[in-house]
Amino acid sequence: MARFSSSAAVVGTGFIGPVHVEGLRRAGVAITGIVGSTPKKSAAAADRLGLPRGYASLDEALQDPVVTAVHLASPNRLHYAQVLQCLSAGKHVLCEKPLAMTPRESAELVEHAQASGLVTGVAYNIRSYPLCVEARERVRGGDLGRVLHVTGSYVQDWLLYERDFNWRVLADEGGALRAVADIGTHWLDLAQSITGLRVVSVCADLATVHGRRLRPIGGSETFATATGDDPPKTEPVEVATEDCGGILLRFDNGASGCMWVSQTTAGRKNCLRLEIAGAASSLAWNSESPNSLWIGLRERANELLIRDPALLSPAAAGGADYPGGHNEGFPDTFKQLFRSFYAYIEAGDLSAPAPFPTFADGHRELRICEAVLTSHRQRRWVDVEP
Repeated sequence: MARFSSSAAVVGTGFIGPVHVEGLRRAGVAITGIVGSTPKKSAAAADRLGLPRGYASLDEALQDPVVTAVHLASPNRLHYAQVLQCLSAGKHVLCEKPLAMTPRESAELVEHAQASGLVTGVAYNIRSYPLCVEARERVRGGDLGRVLHVTGSYVQDWLLYERDFNWRVLADEGGALRAVADIGTHWLDLAQSITGLRVVSVCADLATVHGRRLRPIGGSETFATATGDDPPKTEPVEVATEDCGGILLRFDNGASGCMWVSQTTAGRKNCLRLEIAGAASSLAWNSESPNSLWIGLRERANELLIRDPALLSPAAAGGADYPGGHNEGFPDTFKQLFRSFYAYIEAGDLSAPAPFPTFADGHRELRICEAVLTSHRQRRWVDVEP
């Protein structure tokens, strides 16, 4: 039996669409069906995922009166138009990042969302790890004292080789920034949501490891690997988006920071590391060991907090479903994100603070990306526009 009265349709059948399907099921939200890039893909995904319907198009999904919310897990370039379609049809929207391709587009979406009376959010799921919530509670409760600096990285290796290809590497498909926009924004969102601070200025140095990549004829999926004895036929394409880069940061309380991002670091499959240094103590968290939080101290032994609802703050314990020693990970973050999103819909009070990443947060990330790209191109510090 569904926990919530809302019903959702999912748009996107690649890597992240099925993740949304699983998370919705576990959160107790009924799923009406899924939309692929073609009717054939929609039908195949619905069959594979055990869904009642493969919609032939987004329009068909929006015409279904049972659908109350839409999850957009489609390519970046489609988000802007699809969000507008969903809002015009009176559907709540949870959109994968980035919210749009440009800050101008995302600003428009914020305005439309505010005028619509609908609930809208962006899927920065990493916020929902219980120990990230615990870190936020400790920082905001004053345990660290004044935040002095914030450092870390987000690194992967799935685009290490010239033959590695995905639509995200093309600026027309994913945007002018790639590694920063794709995974760096997760780090930036996490750092800002935990500290309660805003990035106000950046200095970026980015690099493209492979200026030419080999695109499989017929396309490829995110994180896909070649199978079989015969390598796929390919064609060379020019790539201008960055594979890696470093960004110096300045926060609105005067704290400094730095972030390294890479999709070409061998052996790192999906590793986000964040350290927050305060005047009294420090915190560090690593997504590859998400059930522990390191606590750094000056005058006594450091501590390691292992995720256990009995030992966490009420806010963090509320997002930890299993006892200590029973690990929770990536799929659980979507479950918790969706629970908060749909509980907010059912509460019906849009004047209350949203307990999930909003369109305003998504727009802010695009403003930071805009400043990062300008900084890299002009080789100087650039302020983030409000």
